[in-house]
Amino acid sequence: MDEQDVRRQAAKSLSALFDTLYEGAFAVDLSGRVTWMNHKFKALIGWNGIEPVEGQAIEDVLPKSRMHRVLETGQADLLDLVPLGRHQLTVSRLPLHDDTGTLAGAMGVILYDRLHSLKPLVDRFQTLQEDLEKARHELARTRAAKYSLATFVGASEAVRALKRRARQAADRDVPVLITGETGVGKELLAHGIHAASGRAAKPMVRINVSAIPEGLLEGELFGAAPGAYTGADRKGREGKIKLADGGTLFLDEIGDMPLALQTKLLRVLQEQEIEPLGGNTVIPVNVRVLSATSRNLPAMVADGSFRADLFYRLNVLPLHAPPLRDRLEDLPLLCDTLLDSMTERDGGPPRSVSEKGLRRLAGHDWPGNVRELRNVLERAVSATEDDQLGPGILDPLLPPAKGGAGSLAPPLTEGGAGRGIRPLRDLLAETEAAAIRAALEATNGNRGQAAKALGISRSQFYEKLAAMEVVELSVRNSGQIR
Repeated sequence: MDEQDVRRQAAKSLSALFDTLYEGAFAVDLSGRVTWMNHKFKALIGWNGIEPVEGQAIEDVLPKSRMHRVLETGQADLLDLVPLGRHQLTVSRLPLHDDTGTLAGAMGVILYDRLHSLKPLVDRFQTLQEDLEKARHELARTRAAKYSLATFVGASEAVRALKRRARQAADRDVPVLITGETGVGKELLAHGIHAASGRAAKPMVRINVSAIPEGLLEGELFGAAPGAYTGADRKGREGKIKLADGGTLFLDEIGDMPLALQTKLLRVLQEQEIEPLGGNTVIPVNVRVLSATSRNLPAMVADGSFRADLFYRLNVLPLHAPPLRDRLEDLPLLCDTLLDSMTERDGGPPRSVSEKGLRRLAGHDWPGNVRELRNVLERAVSATEDDQLGPGILDPLLPPAKGGAGSLAPPLTEGGAGRGIRPLRDLLAETEAAAIRAALEATNGNRGQAAKALGISRSQFYEKLAAMEVVELSVRNSGQIR
């Protein structure tokens, strides 16, 4: 046989060998269309056998095929791992040349079951892939927003106005500064803004500035270059700003940031770039900065403890979360929501706060705001088996109210009809208020049952309760509570 005969015979023999030895084999031409595929490969991919596979583009047959790399480079991929369903296949991709040495196509073969020595390696690789995927999902979950704006509980006008501004803030990709006392829900607002923004699918990374020692804060925020300091990771470390790339960085208690770091943060806001600790390379980032503080930043600017230029950069869109004492009409809804969450978490019968209990709660100034309210309710639930929490349970958990220990805020006073013709809206409001009071009295203060008796939803009931100042707002306006 001459050389041509040898080549032809070798090709024929190799083709027969591929068909019997390997778990699957196929060939494509220069355009990437299938010219041949053995029956094992067709069975493996579930080809129906009715429509001929020959002539089909390889990407239509195998959507994630990498044969185009061999056709583009003329180089073989001798060993690769390819996912197919729940399995990892060991494959080789070989270029095919004609008699003149010109690239004429490519061939792919599956080696998995024949190369038994590779099976432990493939199995291990598959396990690592699964673990990595689980870790990615868990990391994405932990960096996603935990709350939405709907979870900021309240039906008062102050809360409705705050939520309107927060939704406006979500639509604008600018820095937001959230101010308010401790426990008012500043972090919850930040999560809600991120969740409603165009960056919701990207990470939200939180850092509490006041909780990290000053010497470690720079590395925590900006990361560290390899060998930046003794004990530093030899591969370097990404900081929180880099981890938030594409998403949102929430800086809680921004008023506690040292002056030296305020300058570096200003550069992030102005230039959208960071320089890791101990590094000399500038890294571009794309982050939106939300910040929160319970401190008086304008006063800090005035006394020089906070940079004025950073304050103006952070305060592009300000939001102020009102203290609980300024929205006491939200107390019933807050109590029900917090108690429902405790019941869901711990089990046991549903709890509620009686009308007198609500008046006792309204007599407190709430310096710790909603966080303090949750603590008081947790302790009250732990102290009694009663379904309703009244003054007898709440009094020991609160400081003496104004007017003496255990005093209650005054109840509602009935307004007279007055003389002459009155606006229809006032008459309707009084009628609606009387109906709500009657429903509350008939259901022994159970607001859920009262709403059901009136034929309205629970949320509508609370909105009417807040808008008309049926209970706690009238108490507040009486001048007894502040």
